[in-house]
Amino acid sequence: MNWETMQVYLGLGDTKMHWVVRVFLVVLGTLIVNFIATRILMRVDQQLEKTKTPWDNVLIHAAQKPIGVFIWLAGLSIAAEISGSEIDPDLLSLIKAVREVGVIVILTWFVLRCISESEKTLTSSSKVSTKVDYTTASAISKLLRASVIITSVLVVLQTLGYSISGVLAFGGIGGIAVGFAAKDLLANFFGGLMVYLDRPFAIGDWIRSPDQNIEGTVEHIGWRQTRIRTFEKRPLYVPNSTFSLISVENPSRMSHRRINETIGVRYRDFSLLPTILADIKDMVANHEDLDTNETYMVNFNQFGPSSLDFFIYVYTKTVDWRTYHNVKQDVLFKAMQIIESHDAEVAFPTHTVHMANDSQMTLLSEQANPSEQPTKEPSERIKLK
Repeated sequence: MNWETMQVYLGLGDTKMHWVVRVFLVVLGTLIVNFIATRILMRVDQQLEKTKTPWDNVLIHAAQKPIGVFIWLAGLSIAAEISGSEIDPDLLSLIKAVREVGVIVILTWFVLRCISESEKTLTSSSKVSTKVDYTTASAISKLLRASVIITSVLVVLQTLGYSISGVLAFGGIGGIAVGFAAKDLLANFFGGLMVYLDRPFAIGDWIRSPDQNIEGTVEHIGWRQTRIRTFEKRPLYVPNSTFSLISVENPSRMSHRRINETIGVRYRDFSLLPTILADIKDMVANHEDLDTNETYMVNFNQFGPSSLDFFIYVYTKTVDWRTYHNVKQDVLFKAMQIIESHDAEVAFPTHTVHMANDSQMTLLSEQANPSEQPTKEPSERIKLK
């Protein structure tokens, strides 16, 4: 088969069909290049997984999809130029503008994916020696995304021939008006920004406020409001501006939990109390789950209405809620065992009634001989009537 025969089959001999074949070849070449590029990126990604640094993986993961879209944009724009030059030459300027805007959008997409991948890497990757908490990483990524998107929009407007200076001037005047109209929204925005920067709490922390009825686990920190899951499993939405006006306690960041319990023994066990206190203090000092580097005390406290009261004051090593209660239970059980080992008892509310001797004897005699009580004759009762 000679070249003339191939031209007939491919339509190259017909000048009207020549551009169609060129468009087909461009699209076919684009498909092949995209396939090869995808395979190469996958192989490179697999090799980079073995490296110690995570940032090469971040770049590859962020670039995989944008590179494929860029290849198709380049191929289709070339095909469009070929067909446009044959169909309508005026379309070439439009195709050029679309290609330029497409390149800007793809670059923006790539940068946004880099930000997202970096956020995941900083918060969860095992290759990072020092992890960043999720709240800080989320705040920085949101600021970067907003900056990239705003910059991209301005570049697109400049590419399309619009004056950026006019847009910026309008934005300055409009920003003042919007600031007055949406001051509460801005207050929440800056309140959220302060939460991100000061980091009084993070997602997953248990927080509460002594100023308002706010207590629960933080689930989400947004730019306008924070979602808290109460212990009744109800969602509580708090505007971020509220946190700049109230005090916030973060029990999740406590270093210890405290045991502060009062126990009372009977008054008749007064002579045994010093020995009991010494044994309980020795038990506390040698308990493996209690931190004796912190302040701990076992002392007689007061004369109660029905008991001699002493208190146990000590800190646990654990801060876990359930483990803390198990440790506390163990300490109290051992304290009761020590009390019982000295033949003493834990006191409970009792009352002793003291009566005069004459009244007591009279009462006892009346209870002993109820039949001897004087009774009135029927006739006397009739007379009384």
